[in-house]
Amino acid sequence: MELITTATSTDVARVGATVGVLPVGSFEQHGDHLPLITDTAIACLIAERIATSYELLLLPPITMSASHEHEAFPGTVSISASTLISLIDDIRASLARSGITTLVIVNGHGGNYVLSNIAAQANVDGRNVVLYPGRPDWEAARSRAGMISNIHDDMHGGELETSILLHSRPELVRDSYRDADHLASDRRHFLLTGMAEYTTTGIIGLPSAATAAKGEAALVSLTDSFADYIEASKR
Repeated sequence: MELITTATSTDVARVGATVGVLPVGSFEQHGDHLPLITDTAIACLIAERIATSYELLLLPPITMSASHEHEAFPGTVSISASTLISLIDDIRASLARSGITTLVIVNGHGGNYVLSNIAAQANVDGRNVVLYPGRPDWEAARSRAGMISNIHDDMHGGELETSILLHSRPELVRDSYRDADHLASDRRHFLLTGMAEYTTTGIIGLPSAATAAKGEAALVSLTDSFADYIEASKR
């Protein structure tokens, strides 16, 4: 499965989509067993599935975003929230010139808090931006997959992310996931201190519980859950 669209201009014209799908990931540490592109890869996997299922225009991903909480770990690269806002504003404006006025942002990085503000502001005068998946969608995916961890404790590089990549891109997952579990449930000062205060490995979660079958079930759930967003965007 490709992590970036290879569609041609004629392919896009043939589909005639009126909604664009933008994967937004990050370039940040995910411990030893997952690559720096993990969030981007997962956002692309979800975006490709919903674009195909609902006949939407799949866009290439934004691969760097607001990962400042991870900058104590090697390899992480961040951009400012204001830069991310400007990028999405420019993409929306370009799409609008070709008649696509609704943008679905598929967010793979939980630290992109500013995306909620972008969506809320854009939707003041219409149904213009869909931010997906939301917390209920992630929780539904965990439930369908039978995951043993919850969304709070399995925060980063854990059962969910490892399972999705074990299913879709197993070559990206190192065997060290079997021994990488680390829990830090009390993270009340997270925005003040960043990840390094709560983990020395960069992992918070239970990657040892990951399986490819769980990853497949989670992606099916996330594809199905998107149907409600399409309907809501038309109301």
